[in-house]
Amino acid sequence: MSNYIISCGGTGGHLSPGIALAEGLAERGHSATLLISQKRVDARLIEKYPHLKFVPIPGTPFTCAPAGLVRFLVSQTKGFYVGMRLVQTLRPACIFGFGGFTTAAIILAGKLRGIPVALHEANRVPGRAIRTLSRFANRVYLPPGIDLPGMAQDVIRHAGLPVRREIARLPRDEACRKLGLDPARKVLAIFGGSQGATVLNDWARRELPQLANAGIQLYCVTGLGKGVAEVVNLTAADRAPVAAVFVPFCDQVAVLLSAADLVIGRAGAGSIAELIRCETAAILLPYPHAADDHQRANAAWFEQQGAGLVIDQNKTVELSREVFELLKDDARRQSIRAHLHRLDHSATLKYIIDDLGALTSPRGA
Repeated sequence: MSNYIISCGGTGGHLSPGIALAEGLAERGHSATLLISQKRVDARLIEKYPHLKFVPIPGTPFTCAPAGLVRFLVSQTKGFYVGMRLVQTLRPACIFGFGGFTTAAIILAGKLRGIPVALHEANRVPGRAIRTLSRFANRVYLPPGIDLPGMAQDVIRHAGLPVRREIARLPRDEACRKLGLDPARKVLAIFGGSQGATVLNDWARRELPQLANAGIQLYCVTGLGKGVAEVVNLTAADRAPVAAVFVPFCDQVAVLLSAADLVIGRAGAGSIAELIRCETAAILLPYPHAADDHQRANAAWFEQQGAGLVIDQNKTVELSREVFELLKDDARRQSIRAHLHRLDHSATLKYIIDDLGALTSPRGA
């Protein structure tokens, strides 16, 4: 049995695959310690996983603003000393980082201790942390078709994003009932990632009367701090009630994506991987301020694969038109599902764990 340290805090897009990797390692008889941030979203997401070991580590995002830069340097220094103590205590076979601001300190601590280091980048544009830390890595896992200039080819592996085992498509009627929705009516889900998206929440509120009139149920995940849980009951054109549900957080992602006939969401790599696994048609609105505009690159690839549509977040009129047209077109959504099924790389987790075994063996290290 080997012990691993997995750095995966800061966003659901980092934490979710970290949980998937930890559970996969546990099934092989290994143990894992997951390093998370002190953000509220991390604390909320880990509530479902009492069988896993989570350790908060200091860290804040990088910024060039003077005050923010000072906070970054101080927190990363604290994180480095926490990381050094963890490495000395746990003596891991490998340190695995999913990027983000919690990764740098533990990777440097591990490298100084001679521990094998692996990094995973799920976005089509590698982030700052991965680009900077890749020089210290024994393995860098990148999306198929993506490379890092200057990296030795024996370091790079092409692999998708590990998806939690609970993310699997359920029968639609069962999923609707779990969410208190009517299986006989269409369901539109708003899912702006682990932290929500204000622009999508605002669109949902504006379009609510039109959606209800068309008999379309709404399930909107607003994001923590962006609203309270509420159910709004409206009346459709046929005089029957139509529900609109608003929740700040959803820890039943597979249920929601299985119930939804269509999702409107952002284009983070984690969200895309979950849409693919649950084969749910989607319209993506990339977050325009994402680092290196990586969500736009993710969304462009997604659309090129026939897996969904991409619309600029400022084109709300176009969004409304596409939503109503796509919800009426069952054949088109079924075609999208076929493309999503083709893209599902369910063996990704096994591939990564097998490769980590080779890396940490006496000959692979």
